[in-house]
Amino acid sequence: MTSRFIDPFEVARAYRDPLSWASLAVDLVPVIAVIAFGWSATPLVALYWLENLVIGLFTIARMLGSAIGNLLNLAAALFMGPFFFVHYGIFCYVHGVFLHAFEADGGDLPGPQGLIAWAAGTAPEMLWFVGAIVLVNLAFLAIDYFGRGEYRTSNPGAQMFQPYGRIVTLHVAIILGAGLAFALNEPLLGVLLLILIRVVFGVVLTVLRRRKRDARVEAVASVLDDDA
Repeated sequence: MTSRFIDPFEVARAYRDPLSWASLAVDLVPVIAVIAFGWSATPLVALYWLENLVIGLFTIARMLGSAIGNLLNLAAALFMGPFFFVHYGIFCYVHGVFLHAFEADGGDLPGPQGLIAWAAGTAPEMLWFVGAIVLVNLAFLAIDYFGRGEYRTSNPGAQMFQPYGRIVTLHVAIILGAGLAFALNEPLLGVLLLILIRVVFGVVLTVLRRRKRDARVEAVASVLDDDA
């Protein structure tokens, strides 16, 4: 697919992969949290913040995985891995402090462990939902990244920048959701808007992931045709 725009055919094609449905299910899990467990905006944004931490850890795993059989990638991963850990960690920490201050209306500045404990304690069901996020990311790593050979065409630099878009999206979603909630005096609408933005973002990522897979298949086919 070379089109810059996402059409229904592309979406349908992307969701022929069971992993795409697993990703969509996890993106929709917060709806269950809101309806069944009465989650407000606080545990919801805490869940998304914890998801960013999980994605950061899996990003490091992908950076290291790209070094398999590639000495240049190995050298890059050994340099970029610690840099990413510190830079992304600070980025997430500042983001977490912002969320904590917004919810707690000030107070003492928590450390990284304090922020994680705060986020995990915002709802009794939190660890179950975080566990689902971990399992889906583990499936993508094992099946998509290693099983389908994506690591062979990856590199630490490309992997390092991928998670930042999720944090920016979360910031935008929080601002829009809070604006809607205050404007209409309907907190539930703000929470649902936050979930909707995240779901749409997930669909876009799924389609882009399918495009990358198709591009790899076309590249391999082109090489085989040249060798024939």
